[in-house]
Order: sequence, then structure tokens, then C-alpha cells
Amino acid sequence: MNAVLKLLLTSLIVALALPATAQVRIKDIVTVEGVRSNQLVGYGLVVGLNGTGDSLRNSPFTQRAIEGMLERLGIGNLTEDQMRTANTAAVMVTADLPPFARAGASIDVVVSSLGDASSLRGGTLIVTPLSAADGEIYAVAQGPIAVAGYAAQGLNASIVEGVPTGARIENGAIVEREVDFAFNDLDRVLLALRNPDFVTAKRVESVINAELPGAATAIDSRTIAIELSGKVSMVEMMAYIEPLLVEPDQVAKVIIDARSGTIVIGANVRIDRVAVSQGGLTVTVRDDFNVSQPESLSIGGTTVIVPNSSVGVEKRDAKFAVIDGSVSLQRLVDGLNAIGVGATETISILQAIKAAGALHADLEII
Repeated sequence: MNAVLKLLLTSLIVALALPATAQVRIKDIVTVEGVRSNQLVGYGLVVGLNGTGDSLRNSPFTQRAIEGMLERLGIGNLTEDQMRTANTAAVMVTADLPPFARAGASIDVVVSSLGDASSLRGGTLIVTPLSAADGEIYAVAQGPIAVAGYAAQGLNASIVEGVPTGARIENGAIVEREVDFAFNDLDRVLLALRNPDFVTAKRVESVINAELPGAATAIDSRTIAIELSGKVSMVEMMAYIEPLLVEPDQVAKVIIDARSGTIVIGANVRIDRVAVSQGGLTVTVRDDFNVSQPESLSIGGTTVIVPNSSVGVEKRDAKFAVIDGSVSLQRLVDGLNAIGVGATETISILQAIKAAGALHADLEII
């Protein structure tokens, strides 16, 4: 008996110690001003393909790029017949320059075919400068590419798996220029919530000020200003703030992906008391084709195809279900399941409830 009592008391203490709602780290719900990546892009050539490159007749830009590359290497004055090759493809190379990337660091690049090449498998990217929106070159990419998809073709059949005209090069670019940003010299930074919300912004402010009085100020639903406090640096201060736990608030929202039939209902979704009926008719139309041939020894007869259509109607009884007002998410799901409807019917029901003004949530269709 004592062992059982001790186990119950232990379970009660653990239950009381657990938070009523989920808390997350501040670093997981905000971005820091200035700490972001920069997008890079470049135009290059992939060589070494096994006859799956661009056709120079359909991709004149590939021919011009090959001419320019060979001229820089001291090989020029080639005629069009001498440059007839199917082992080269023009590509666009993209990459993200991470924050605080230093010269000499390696970054990943994505290679995408620009012409009519059928596959980039087995190719090698030639030196390609990568520039940012300001026109300056920040990295240079080169190396063998890795293609996830494949393509195979015969005389009468072909198969394509994945996207063989897109590839990646892990650590395929070297940073040549750094983005000047002295984060540690700042005395004020802005935190931006990934999901703007006034309640969450005030909670973040309160949590930070509880540890560092006067350091945080919520400016609006997205932004919280952080002032440098004491003799610590901004890096030390952010390292102390980011692990702090906060309970973010949620907007009541229903997300519907009509193409796949996926429905996501937020925890704060509420509806008024409504009655829902779902039912209808299922009409099936089927076409069969019969062949009518003329009798033997007939003159002028021809063989014709005679269509034979059949129509069937299946009636499904409508079902009524009453869903109580101000129900929780679980009650709402249970009420919809009680009607016995599928994903498509559930989408229609939610749209109808929203149109009736009984769904207190944002209905977003993607």
C-alpha cells in the first residue's frame, strides 16, 4: 500500500511540474536584424556529359558560352561544325551566402539546366562566379555535380525518375568576399517574430525583462527592440536571451489544401452551435463499345463501332449531426467524424460553416 501511495504522489508531483501549454525557445520564433543569408546567382557550363547535353542549334547561348570559354583558354576561331558537341550544358547556379561567412569558407550550390539537356548526370561544373544583387562577386563555384534523378530512353519507351536536369554540389563554392557587418559593435538590435502577434510580442518582452530588466521593448506585433545592458557585448547578450522559454500565442486558423485533401485545424478554432447534414447522389456513367460486322456475302456492308452507354445512380441517405457551440478542437473533429464524411466533404462543410458565420477562425485555402 505504501509503495502504491508513493507512486501516486510521485505521479502527481510530475504532473504538476509539467507546463500547461507548450513553451519554446525565443531563438525558434524570432529572427535577428541583420543576421540573414544573401542569395547568389551565376551562369556556367557543365561538361563531361554522356551525350545528354544541350543541342547547340536549339541553345545558341550554350554555343556562345563555349566560344567565350575556349577563347579565354587560348583556343579560338572554331567553326560551327568544329563545335558540334552534345556533352555540354548551360546551367544557372544558385547559392545562399550564410551570415558571417568568411573568405575561404565553403557553401553548397544548386545547379539547374537552362537549355534542352536531358540529364546532368556525370557532369562537372566549370568555374562559375556567383554574384549578389549589388553585382559584386562573393563566391566561385566548381566541381562534380550529384544528380538525384535519372532518365533512360530506348527506341519505343523512356523512363524518367526525379529531375535529372537539377543537381547539387555539396561545398561546391568558395567564399571570396565577406559581407561587412560588425554585429558585436551594435548597442541595439531588433527581434522579428516569424508569426506576428501582439500577445506573443508582449510575452517575449516580459520574459526578457524578467531576466534583464529594461532590456526589451515590444514595438509592434512583429518587432521587439533589445538594448545593450551592462558591460556585456551584444553577442553575449543574445546568447543569454535566445534560450529563454516563452509561450507563443496562436491565431485561430483552418488551413485547407484542396488538391491533396489535407486539413489542418488550429487548437483555438471555435464554432457556434450548428446542425450539419451531408448526403447526396453518386452518378456513374459507363461507356462500352461493341463491334457490328456485316453478314457474310453481304454487298456494301462495313464494320462499325456501336457505343453502348449505361448510367447508374446511387442514392446516399443524408445524415444530420448537431455540433455544440464553442466546442474544442477535439469535439469539432469528433462531430465531423460522427457524420462519416471524407476529406472532400469535410472541406465543403467547413466552408459552409464559415459562410454561415459560425466558424470563428481564418479559413485559408492553399
